[in-house]
Amino acid sequence: MAWSDAIQLALRAIIGQRLRSFLTLLGIAVGIAAVILLTSIGEGIHRYVLSEFSQFGTNVINIHPGVTKTGGATFSGLPSSARPLTLEDAEALKRLPNVIAVTPGVNGNAEVAGNGRTRRVSVFGAGPALPRVFSFQVKTGQFLPEENQVNARALVVLGATLKHELFGTESALGTRVRIGGLQFRVIGVMEPKGQFLGIDLDDAAFIPAGRATELFNREGVNEINLAAAEGVTSASVVASARALMIARHGREDFTIHSQEEMLATLSNILNILTMAVGGLGSISLLVGGVGIVTIMTIAVTERTNEIGLLVALGARRRTILGLFLGEAVALAAIGGLIGLLLGMGLAQLITLFLPALPVHTPLSFVLLAEALAMSIGLVAGVLPARNAARLDPVEALRAE
Repeated sequence: MAWSDAIQLALRAIIGQRLRSFLTLLGIAVGIAAVILLTSIGEGIHRYVLSEFSQFGTNVINIHPGVTKTGGATFSGLPSSARPLTLEDAEALKRLPNVIAVTPGVNGNAEVAGNGRTRRVSVFGAGPALPRVFSFQVKTGQFLPEENQVNARALVVLGATLKHELFGTESALGTRVRIGGLQFRVIGVMEPKGQFLGIDLDDAAFIPAGRATELFNREGVNEINLAAAEGVTSASVVASARALMIARHGREDFTIHSQEEMLATLSNILNILTMAVGGLGSISLLVGGVGIVTIMTIAVTERTNEIGLLVALGARRRTILGLFLGEAVALAAIGGLIGLLLGMGLAQLITLFLPALPVHTPLSFVLLAEALAMSIGLVAGVLPARNAARLDPVEALRAE
């Protein structure tokens, strides 16, 4: 039998039972639409989270005081003789090979008053190399100058939002603001950076780390951040930094990890999440598969005479098998195509009405979903097609 005749017979069978075929298509279409929509949301969140972390670069290495367990809990709640991280530790780390920038970090919240206005914001104690480590840019003025952090001058750089709230369109350079109980002179304003995991980096003030330990009455710094040279593996720099810190502290009473490791771990977790969400949507496809098995089984029963006639006219059993399999795959493929259009349309509607929810539909997802639909049609059609191919032609012709 020619391929054109086989395709024509399959399409006639589908069109001949419009309502039944539509309901079967609907089952596959809803399943594919669910898979496309859920995986698009999962992939969108995946890309959004990774871009949030990647905006600070992938060559950043973080050192925190205290030892972290495998499960993620730290020993901070237990009595410990661990030395805090110090400004001297940061200075020592600068001398390591393949380290291009180091900045200590002291974080807290305080009221910032200036130009007759007051605003409570995040205050970051940092070193002069912070823009280089975290890819920040200064809009006007300059960032904190190179000087001894222990005796650093009372200088401050304002985030874009904080500057606008305190000074509006006026220039803030050279003015004085009060942070907590200390006076600081404004020497720069940062370019807008946006939010990171709910923290507004523009509604913030940046002061020398030494001044921040005084402002927040801290014994040491919260963290030390390093930027590794391009083309150098983070693992080698981590090993060097760990060896230096152990030599300085006498033991490993700190936690060190690289941005590269964090991104790899986070990517794996998000991939699993996307697959799990897509798996939930795939459950709907089972309904479509059951529908195909049902309609094809009924079709074999109703078309017994037709099958007997085809065999009597010389059609091979594998031809009969191919006809019914082709019909099942065609049903699934058409349903899958409708589901793709429906799922992508819903994804676009979500983007339109909920722009805060990241949605992304890669082409690979589209092709995989359509292949999945056709595979379900193929698997679901095997049993009814085999039953049709095994019918005795004489008995089939006698059937009413």
